[in-house]
This record gives sequence, C-alpha cells and structure tokens, in this order.
Amino acid sequence: MPESHIRPARRDDDAELGELDRAAWSPVHAVTPRPEPPYDAFFDANHRPEHFLVAEDADGAILGYIRLVPPTPLACNRHVRQIQGLAVAERARGRGVGRALLRAACEEARRQGAVRITLRVLSHNAPARALYEAEGFVVEGVLPGEFHLDGRYVDDVLMGRSLTGAA
Repeated sequence: MPESHIRPARRDDDAELGELDRAAWSPVHAVTPRPEPPYDAFFDANHRPEHFLVAEDADGAILGYIRLVPPTPLACNRHVRQIQGLAVAERARGRGVGRALLRAACEEARRQGAVRITLRVLSHNAPARALYEAEGFVVEGVLPGEFHLDGRYVDDVLMGRSLTGAA
C-alpha cells in the first residue's frame, strides 16, 4: 500500500473528494447517472464530513474515502452502521487502500457503539464483493433485478457482519 493515513473528513476536503468521486464513477458500482457539470458540492445536508473517513498519502492528497452512517434514524437499530459509499483513486487501486478504509470504518463503527455493520453492493461488482467477503462480510440477502443499468437488470446484494468478534 502506498504510505497512507486514514482520518476523518474535513469540510475543506469537499472539492478534492468531489473530483475523486467523479473520476471513480463507474457503471460497475454506480446506480446514478454519470455526473455532469455543473457539479453539486460533495458535502450536503445528507452527506456531512463527519460521515466520511478519508485515506491520504504522505503529501496529503486524498486516495479514497468511505462513508459510514446509521442506516435509519430509528432508535431500535442504532446498534448498526451502514457503509454507503467507498471509492479509491485509480492510482491507489490494488494497493490496500480500500481494505484499510473498510477496516477503519469497522473500527469507527465499534467506537460509535455499533455491534453490526452492513452494506449494499451491485452483484456485478466482483472486486468489491471479494474485498467485503475477505473482510468477513457475508451475503444476507439479494434483491433480484433491483436496478436496470446499462441495458440490463442487476441484483442488489445486501451484506453484513458482526463487529463483536473477529472478521
């Protein structure tokens, strides 16, 4: 892995995270259309800096991010955190940045008192699914044909893992 450090996102990361997000966009993982100018701010009322961890290199350039949030506002599932976004810059792929962000998100979820973590991934996103499985996530459900992307129906795969034991 390139020398990197994981830290909470800051408001002033907005432009750099927006650029990374647009560069990382792919029909393999995105259910929204390709971003077109004028671009919205990366952070907004539902995507606040405190929801993100970022990986940065020794020079402070952002290599990737992960978004970690409560899945609902309900008190009865405040023990769960959900990953709702993971992106790694092209130059840092295959070097452990995504794995480091995923592990950091699990640690942050534990720090927040969560005992379980979940995510959703498109069925055709084999690299992401392999990473999640390697880190202890298991398929807990499949929504067949949930999305129509690039002319075909794609399953939405629900994955999760406990945070109380080893991965």
